[in-house]
Amino acid sequence: MAAGMDERIYWVLLTQVSQIGPSRFRRLLDHFGSAEAAWRAPLLDLAAAGLDRRCIESLATLRQKTGPEAEARRLERAGVSALILDDPAYPDALREIADPPPVLYVSGQITPADDWAIAVVGTRRSTTYGRQATEKIVGEVARSGVTIVSGLARGIDTCAHHAALAAGGRTIAVLGSGLDKVYPTANQALARQIAEQGRGAVISEYPLGVPPDAQHFPRRNRIVSGLSKAILVVEADYKSGAMITATQAAEQGRDVFAVPGSIFSPMSAGPHQLIREGARVVTDASDILEELHLTAVVEQRATREALPADPTEAAVLRLLSDEPTHVDDLTRAAGLPSSVVTSTLTILELKGMARQLGQMQYVRA
Repeated sequence: MAAGMDERIYWVLLTQVSQIGPSRFRRLLDHFGSAEAAWRAPLLDLAAAGLDRRCIESLATLRQKTGPEAEARRLERAGVSALILDDPAYPDALREIADPPPVLYVSGQITPADDWAIAVVGTRRSTTYGRQATEKIVGEVARSGVTIVSGLARGIDTCAHHAALAAGGRTIAVLGSGLDKVYPTANQALARQIAEQGRGAVISEYPLGVPPDAQHFPRRNRIVSGLSKAILVVEADYKSGAMITATQAAEQGRDVFAVPGSIFSPMSAGPHQLIREGARVVTDASDILEELHLTAVVEQRATREALPADPTEAAVLRLLSDEPTHVDDLTRAAGLPSSVVTSTLTILELKGMARQLGQMQYVRA
């Protein structure tokens, strides 16, 4: 059952305590049964739940400064909504990573259309070649109905967001700060354009008022890749945030793509290293769309809306994973007639939820 707004606000309050990360927050929920109970718990009970003295003191100080009503008003004034991990609207792909943020702050709107997304990342010191490649590839991908996810940083990130908007597509910008502290400040207008024109969303796991910080950006990158089916690295040197994001994407089971560049450019070193390690080479949007079976995203989206999931579809979908499973094994596990399972898999394929790899082997798309 989806948590009500009151419970959601207590999630927001608890995650404002800097020492309460995703794992500690989950421990509090398991111990107290709800975020509200944890927020209102006596200090001794918080200690019994495993919080150390510093964390308890921070929580006690926050209690004195604010409360659920004040926090709800602050979010409303900022035009920001809070998605919690238990909310059905929380992105499924992000929920499945190792440490999903308990709360996502959202300006704009994340929609079911964003289930089809790829991340585009690269250096802040982009070259003319890198920007041209990003505009060309991202523009074509966005026109195909695929959402573009990036980090709103200077260089390739900014170019990717602009290219998606120029193509009439959707884009999601993931910040390493509170949504009222957009960084870099030069991209404040871009953030407003994304959020206010119904073209996507600007999101963060950091509460309002949190300034950008160097340690936030590597953490932010797991969300960029976690929201996406794959990641495209355009330009990056060996040691860069883009390469960290590519590593996290691979660890999350996402496909990694890279744009080759000049052997004389240090900004091509990262993509070339990724290609040597097995990343797929991209010189055209079709290299991504065909590899990920995203050439018919618009049709898949329409089919998904026209064919709402029923219990049988949900049951079969739960049996699928990233590992190929034969239709006979699915039939036995589902306890359904083979004809029902086969027809259900066809529907799930049309909706973009399942993919056949050949020889009657299926994976979750």
